[in-house]
Amino acid sequence: MEIKELGQKLNKMYSEAPKGEMVAMIHLFGVKYANEIKKGKFSKYEIAKAANIPVSYAVEINKGVKLSRYVKAI
Repeated sequence: MEIKELGQKLNKMYSEAPKGEMVAMIHLFGVKYANEIKKGKFSKYEIAKAANIPVSYAVEINKGVKLSRYVKAI
């Protein structure tokens, strides 16, 4: 997956998040796409920039990627 596609997916999750749940959706993005992010060795800042969201949310993407180790697929 290319960074542009990851950015589009994050932007969609962020912009369509229920009120008050934007940061949770960023965490969920990190969990959901952790393998692609790690495989592509993408910077979390690059992903946030590609998603047209504040680059400060790179920290939240990173939290989601870290959480992915503890989340089982259902």
